[in-house]
Amino acid sequence: MNDQALFDRTLLRRRRARFAHEITEREALIAHVAREIAERVSLMLREFPLVLDLGAYHGLLGQAIAALPSVGEVVYAESTFAYAEQCPRPALVCDEDLLPFKDASLNLIVSGLALHRVNDLPGSLIQIRRALAPDGLFMAAALGARALIELREVLIEAEGEITGGASPRVSPFGDVSAYGALLQRAGFALPVADSEMLTVTYPSPRALMREVRALGGGNVLTARSKAPLSRRTLGRAEELYRARYGTPDGKVTATFEFVFMSGWAPHESQQKPLKPGSAQARLADALHTEERPAGDKASFGTSADAKGKG
Repeated sequence: MNDQALFDRTLLRRRRARFAHEITEREALIAHVAREIAERVSLMLREFPLVLDLGAYHGLLGQAIAALPSVGEVVYAESTFAYAEQCPRPALVCDEDLLPFKDASLNLIVSGLALHRVNDLPGSLIQIRRALAPDGLFMAAALGARALIELREVLIEAEGEITGGASPRVSPFGDVSAYGALLQRAGFALPVADSEMLTVTYPSPRALMREVRALGGGNVLTARSKAPLSRRTLGRAEELYRARYGTPDGKVTATFEFVFMSGWAPHESQQKPLKPGSAQARLADALHTEERPAGDKASFGTSADAKGKG
């Protein structure tokens, strides 16, 4: 394993495999992003003859994409054998940042809740862009920085109270601006990143923790504390969680942030930004105001705005 790796991918695969048999019971979040990505793909007025579902879990996203009339064959790729076995065929096992596909061989690559756990996300995005045919589309959802903020908070506080120190117990996730910058850095055309906040209700804090582990969101940092949380610490974390985020009926809520990303493999037909100085009309004319040199104070507004300030 690379000493510089952020995540222990071997541990991640082992933990995910442990929960693979119950994924259909815990697919609500995967189903949510699958519907959203499928809807976005359906708005694209083009055909996608060959599609890859990357980090497919049990294939829910790929099947939603396969149901679209614009989509041909879907290939499923998973890093864990226990999940790949549950996917429709054709399916293969590979890491999300080590893609075994020829350059320009795929028309669409989708990924749902998998890319936030790779060690080399910039490298993975570059490989995805290279695997796309010119004008091919990439669309994915990953967990954002504000996901599971409640769980992070109570675990750190409880461990600090009980042991006098704390170690991260939930993997870190990137924010929407970072994901957008990485798309641009990887060479995608027309990159877009936007986020969605979702509040989910669980029967208990333990039920939430089990789902987080099942989806690969537990702490698999290479620099993590190797000591497991004690029962006392877990009990205190549950007390804090119920007190702060409990519902009147005895359940608890958790926040999930999903960052949706999209980008296109470059193609000459795509829109490109105008070169500086090539505009045919002045911005000042469009705003009905006076253009002044930089450093001069100027007020911008219509005559109607001015009348309304009296």
